[in-house]
Amino acid sequence: MKPIESRSPGSALSTAVALAAGVFATALVATAASAASSASATEGPARQAYYGDLHLHTSYSFDAYVMMGTKTTPEQAYRFAKGDTVHVLGEAVRRKEPLDFLAVTDHSENIGAFRDLDDPESPISKSAFGKSVRAEGPGVFWRRLKDLLSGKAVDGFDLKPGSRTAWERYVKAANDNYQPGKFTTFIGYEWTSMPDGQNLHRNVIFRGDHAPYPYTSGDSWKPEDLWAFLDAQRKQGVEALAIPHNANASNGLMYDWNNSNGKPIDEAYALRRAENEPLTEISQNKGASETHPALSPNDEFANFEIFDHLLISPKKSAPGGSYVRDALGRGLELEKRTGANPFKYGVVGGSDFHGGLSQSDEAAYEGNIGGNDSASRKSIKVALAGVSGDAPGKAGKDDGDGEHGPFKVRETGSGNLAAVWAERNTRESIYDALRRKETFATSGSRLKLRLFGGWDFGKDLLKEKDWVSAAYGSGVPMGGDLPARAGKSRPPRFVVWAAKDPNGANLDRVQIIKVWLKGGRHQERIFNVAWSGDRKADAKGQVKPVGNTVDTHTGKYGNTIGGTELAAVWEDPEFDAAAPAVYYLRVLEIPTPRWSTLLAARNGQPLPKDAPATLQERGWSSPIWYTPAKTPVEPGPKG
Repeated sequence: MKPIESRSPGSALSTAVALAAGVFATALVATAASAASSASATEGPARQAYYGDLHLHTSYSFDAYVMMGTKTTPEQAYRFAKGDTVHVLGEAVRRKEPLDFLAVTDHSENIGAFRDLDDPESPISKSAFGKSVRAEGPGVFWRRLKDLLSGKAVDGFDLKPGSRTAWERYVKAANDNYQPGKFTTFIGYEWTSMPDGQNLHRNVIFRGDHAPYPYTSGDSWKPEDLWAFLDAQRKQGVEALAIPHNANASNGLMYDWNNSNGKPIDEAYALRRAENEPLTEISQNKGASETHPALSPNDEFANFEIFDHLLISPKKSAPGGSYVRDALGRGLELEKRTGANPFKYGVVGGSDFHGGLSQSDEAAYEGNIGGNDSASRKSIKVALAGVSGDAPGKAGKDDGDGEHGPFKVRETGSGNLAAVWAERNTRESIYDALRRKETFATSGSRLKLRLFGGWDFGKDLLKEKDWVSAAYGSGVPMGGDLPARAGKSRPPRFVVWAAKDPNGANLDRVQIIKVWLKGGRHQERIFNVAWSGDRKADAKGQVKPVGNTVDTHTGKYGNTIGGTELAAVWEDPEFDAAAPAVYYLRVLEIPTPRWSTLLAARNGQPLPKDAPATLQERGWSSPIWYTPAKTPVEPGPKG
């Protein structure tokens, strides 16, 4: 297939062919002219893209306060996110661009109790335990971690009364900062289950303006018990959902084949999990959890922001069961065996910052895990260490050598974003978008993307003035299910669209990742659907790199390559009507400097040798699922 019209990278639109002729002859593409004519429809008549963070910690988290010196309150976190100037540790700070929504998700275990150490007259300050915390400092976090997670009295001091009072302040801060139509806040917290250091954390997000005192890992470390708690609350009219996060550090437990008791997942488990967990976090400060090179050896972009060990030790985390793409495939297998899919996840991104200030720009991140670590000489050394042969630091000790507990600061990345397509910027509208999984995640960029699937999309759909309404009318958006069709069916078609961040980098390409079942096992394949410039796909559908304009010495790059908007109508050339499948979109920007490169350039420091100098920011859509009509439940190969 010969490339159709493609404007220069500097023009308003650069749209390229979907796939190569001969290999993917059924691919369909929109011309640059047709995509341009529909530019006014790209936002949609009813649903807009809203960006936020559903994973942020303040001084109400015990690790942030005790170990990282964070003083930021939930009130300050909300004000900063909506664009106000706040003062933290004597420094005036303001976000470059406001968020549309935010959930502060402090650890539920003893939430807010340690913040009272700032008051010398508080019960915790006067207690023997409080005095020991003051005397020992950050080291107490690692020494007493199990005690702090248990919810029990520590050294005879009961933290719960102070925590319950703090929870009231916490809820009030969320409600006081909610501005319907302008800025949305959600009451939330993080349930911090971590058996043997393996991450099973969930962020719990409430729809309304009230919520019960948090469920903690001290109540139970099992996700099934958290779901039972949420089920019980739902029966009382309190709607909430849970979002698994940082699965890359779960050692395979987050998306395991078995339940918490070690028994194979059954239909009842799958249904309960799907009801309580419609979403999962695909990327955040501690790495991306889309996939891993060991799981996706044919994915040239799989090696993105890899964080492949546990949170509190350098022990490697098993890739299988720790990444979203693998989970989507496992879900197909489990549905074939049990009749229900426990891993039918939409995706969001988050920051997981512990300093209370949600940032997503590479330039705004300086390795500041907590507190408000401005560009002091020590923070620069910590972030960039590794070029001078410094000895590794000890767990729990920040001695300026680039180690922060069990991991290196430069392993971490800038904040990521959760995005939704919703009618209004309100709790109800955004929460409902989360529930129906009409969500996408980005690694920090405000790029936009859309994905629709349908059986009856015309190849010229993108030429229609109001193609978005047409796509909603005859298909399903990201997060949805293609309607089943009996017997042999023609391949489904997918409408893909992406637009660059107005203040960011141009786009490289748009890809569809397909996961499907073959012989009872899940397979995967990546299709280049649209790309910028005049590059051509080879016989295998591969497209050459877009290029790289980054000057690592100055930290600058140029938008002289790539495109501003990419769009296509794509038809699956390998569709098998008998095979369950799932499709999601991945959009890549052109290479730009990583935060560590920007920090080094600003301060005349050498680049760290063990961190990439550049990265390609990206976005991921929630998937669309295809299930054959009348698929029988049958036993399959064990995991």
